Amino acid sequence: MKNRIMLSNMKQKADTRLGRLIALTGARQTGKTTLVQAGFPEYDFVSLEDPIARPDFIALSAAQWQQRYPRVILDEIQKAPSIVESVKAVYDRYPDNRAILLGSSQILLMEQIRESLAGRVTLLELYPLTLPELLTDSWDDPVMDSRLVRYLETGDLDILTSGIPQQSARYARAVDHLDHYLEFGGMPVVSDVTLSREDRYGWLRDYLRTYLQRDLRDLANLRDLVPYVRMLKALGELAGGLLNVNELARLAGVTHRTIKRFVTYLEISYQVIQLQPWFRNRSKRLSKAAKIHFLDPGIQRALLNRRGQPTGTEFEGAIIAEVYKQVRNARLPVDCYHLRTFDGREVDLLIETEASYVPIEIKSKDRVSHADARHLRRLSEILDKPVLHALVLSNDPHIRNLGDGVTGLPAGWALCG
Repeated sequence: MKNRIMLSNMKQKADTRLGRLIALTGARQTGKTTLVQAGFPEYDFVSLEDPIARPDFIALSAAQWQQRYPRVILDEIQKAPSIVESVKAVYDRYPDNRAILLGSSQILLMEQIRESLAGRVTLLELYPLTLPELLTDSWDDPVMDSRLVRYLETGDLDILTSGIPQQSARYARAVDHLDHYLEFGGMPVVSDVTLSREDRYGWLRDYLRTYLQRDLRDLANLRDLVPYVRMLKALGELAGGLLNVNELARLAGVTHRTIKRFVTYLEISYQVIQLQPWFRNRSKRLSKAAKIHFLDPGIQRALLNRRGQPTGTEFEGAIIAEVYKQVRNARLPVDCYHLRTFDGREVDLLIETEASYVPIEIKSKDRVSHADARHLRRLSEILDKPVLHALVLSNDPHIRNLGDGVTGLPAGWALCG
């Protein structure tokens, strides 16, 4: 069992006056139910998955809810959105009542929650396992913030550059877990050491079928899944590049409007992230197209039937997804972008803090050089705030000074504690 940073975050929040009502969302099988049952054993558990039992819960009055379930976990809340009104009534009438709502898509962030529970609910998201979480062995094994997260919090470059990775036992473990993450992703089930490689590949394929047949069908109210399967595979092939709606529409044989709606479905069900472009400099010709990255590399590789070493584009997407998960888990006040000029200059990941930027280039190679940092130099000509420090993350096991305020770091070193 892997520990989750969200567990401590939820416990801290639940002990406060503003934590009486918490909604936890995330993709199916990211471990929401396991987490809250482990962290809140004193809460009753009610699953709304069963369509036969669901009407009985919907019919309960606020007084009955309070009498039966003064502390309750409501699982699959999106299956019975009308219960949100009951949750609101209980919250308003009984100040001692506490509830945790679980759902497998951001549908919880939509109409019912926004309209009925605004100002009452704390919204949290559970992502697939991060590398620091993969390094834990039990609920009692603390999750350490990664070096990159601590650097973004403090601005202290020594956090990233002090030490020798090859002499660190934790770094050696981190490399092994990074290899696992790149091949199978971070879904909790595939981290089980008792599973064979074929077991993991089989589970990921089954997950995709379940996602298409349940989550996507529910979100889109679909009758025909065939065009959506075509779109998903086309997007898997083009992930990591600029979002080209015309090309996706051509490959999938659907309209532009359908593609845009489909990408929205993938986002709200936690399958992809759209990395938005940075283009605030009006004097420069900058791309205004987003980039699509899968939130979990194992899901993308299963979609494309890929095995073995990841491609450079897959490595880039996996690292960007990992950074995204880590900064969201840490609730850092930062924004993530990509930057691309029309003359070919590109920054894979641009992290904006309140006062500065941290641009990151991502390379899958085993040895980086000064040439790999060429796009990270002279960014002050484009950006509207100073560069704190620029980084090249790669499979190179050495920390390298690449000149001009750029440091090359092993990805496993930067992204683990």
